Amino acid sequence: MEHSLVLPSRNALLAEYEGFMKGRLRVTRDLEFSLERKFSGLSSNLTVKGRLKDFPSYHKKYIRILKNASPPVPPEITDLIGLRVVCPFLEDMVAAEKIIKENFEVVEAERKGAGYSFKEFGYESTHLLINIPPDILWKRGECGCKVAEIQIRTSLQDAWAEVEHELVYKAEFTPFDEPMKRKLAALNASLSLADTVFQEIRSYQRQLNGELGKRRDSFYQKIEDSTDALLFMDTESGEPSGGRVKPGGDGGRGFPVSRSGKAAGFPGGQGRPASAGTVDDLLLNALYAHNKKLFDEAIGFYSRILEMKIDDSIRSLIHKHRGMAYFAQSKYREAIGDFSSSLEWDKKSYKAAYYRGVVHAVQQLYSQAAEDFTLSLAINPYQSFCLFRRGQAHYHIGDYPQALADCDSSLALEPDNEGAKKLREILLDKLKM
Repeated sequence: MEHSLVLPSRNALLAEYEGFMKGRLRVTRDLEFSLERKFSGLSSNLTVKGRLKDFPSYHKKYIRILKNASPPVPPEITDLIGLRVVCPFLEDMVAAEKIIKENFEVVEAERKGAGYSFKEFGYESTHLLINIPPDILWKRGECGCKVAEIQIRTSLQDAWAEVEHELVYKAEFTPFDEPMKRKLAALNASLSLADTVFQEIRSYQRQLNGELGKRRDSFYQKIEDSTDALLFMDTESGEPSGGRVKPGGDGGRGFPVSRSGKAAGFPGGQGRPASAGTVDDLLLNALYAHNKKLFDEAIGFYSRILEMKIDDSIRSLIHKHRGMAYFAQSKYREAIGDFSSSLEWDKKSYKAAYYRGVVHAVQQLYSQAAEDFTLSLAINPYQSFCLFRRGQAHYHIGDYPQALADCDSSLALEPDNEGAKKLREILLDKLKM
């Protein structure tokens, strides 16, 4: 038995649509705010855009679904309320989807465009259908729908979708011949490739920064072991330290030094990456070896980079890293040479001046250390720990008033600097203040 199609009154649909407009607007804003709050913990900045389907689009879709329904029953339009989550990187789409599924009731999930061949054109995105949370409906009242659609896209996918919507879906006539279709397909493929490349760069950057962080922590730990312990051990006996740590030695502190030349376990799989010929690859390998205490291997990578044609700022950076590797091996003469070279290639490298001062302090060359710290502070005066280290150097020289002034300046910048607090107490006792 065939069902007769009875088209609804356009005016009746319009009245119903407009009757819930204010409620939908309030619900949309609440959903936007809720998503933004839940995404706030992510490292990337995700953009949430809310929109209400306009009546002409709603009416057109309503009629289309009604005509194709069997039997023809009033359809539920699921995208009256739409939210778009725009992500900088592909990985952010995964994170956003996970957060949404953890915090909302997802009733449907779809990957748009996932099945396109390379010859086809069309944007890709993740579409999630969620039930509007009861607390929002209770607060805002009925809005004419129970669900909302959330689209998750990258910035490039979003840009493509906007253009494609104008070219294809909003046009009554699309005179695309095969050459034009191929151009659109090629453009879409280029955008997809760009998303992939951006993600690869992002992952590489994260890996590089992770290795930099590990290396920096290890280096600072040796600075503390080499200088703070020496200072506070001296003050317990009330005598200034005697003797001088020999260049190239560890001062009897027994720092672990690996002299392995093996290149095992490098990032990216088995052994050293095959593409380890670029500056970035060599630097990542150097940092990885550095963090594994394969210092000779790290120094080898740094040296290879310095043999290449690189910018002065990069050359300064590599000298600084290699100097830190030499310092980890207690090869102080080589470390000072690299830190000095870093300063020559970049006059504003305040960290190189600071690190050179640390090496001089470890060697108990306190006057030279104080000069290096002063140079570093002249470039960047807002360094709490550099002020503290200069205070240490002045203490060992016997200039207690200047040491106290440095401690006070250090604590003004970093009130929680425990080393500076302790040194200040020692200095107050020395000065009987």
